[in-house]
Amino acid sequence: MRNLRFRSAATAATTALVAALALTACGQTDTASADTKPDAKTASTSTPTEDTPKDESTSKPGEATDKPQDSSGQNAETASSNSNSGGKGAGSDTGKSSGSAKSGARTTCTGGNTKVTVTNVTRPINHLLVTATNTGKGTCDAYYAPLLGFDDAQAVTQINEDSKPQAVVTLAPGESAYASIALGGDGSPDIAAYKLSVHFAGRANESSVGSPANLTLPKGTMISDTTSVSYWQSTMADALTW
Repeated sequence: MRNLRFRSAATAATTALVAALALTACGQTDTASADTKPDAKTASTSTPTEDTPKDESTSKPGEATDKPQDSSGQNAETASSNSNSGGKGAGSDTGKSSGSAKSGARTTCTGGNTKVTVTNVTRPINHLLVTATNTGKGTCDAYYAPLLGFDDAQAVTQINEDSKPQAVVTLAPGESAYASIALGGDGSPDIAAYKLSVHFAGRANESSVGSPANLTLPKGTMISDTTSVSYWQSTMADALTW
């Protein structure tokens, strides 16, 4: 009986040991399975998402981030280059301006830098109007009165000294000076005239300067021995008061 109990106890112990070993083996197998096959939920959390910031260290050397920028967003090197080229442009413009100022120097009005016309007027009667328009590139001065010669006259037409203006008439390009011719003067015009030469006085008023303007008079023009001409005026209205 004692042997049977001992064998039964030994058998039971053996069975328990085998079972324990079997459980241990199963546990190791499960653990290894868990290690080799991670849970799907756990694996998904390790994948980077779109919200994960990118590593800025991937920027390539020499890109715009390596160069300082000004407030406009330009690279400092480019802005400096632009400013240098602007300086050259300014210098060129300055040179051109100086040349233009020199070519437009102030001079005396003559037949060479003005366009001169002579026309009839209705009022006052027996009057012609002489107009000289500056066609040059610079300012010119119309001194004193036009020096007129009708046809082949040897002397210039007399000047109405009462018409002397307070200042010399100065013409910018495109502006005009005016003088009136009183055909009758103190008498009645009774001498036919066909051509008119208009000379310009110099600053010293000693003689004519430059080339004259040679004009054809309006048809039917009659002059007299006392025909006179006014000083140059800055407006047509001022000229026709004489």
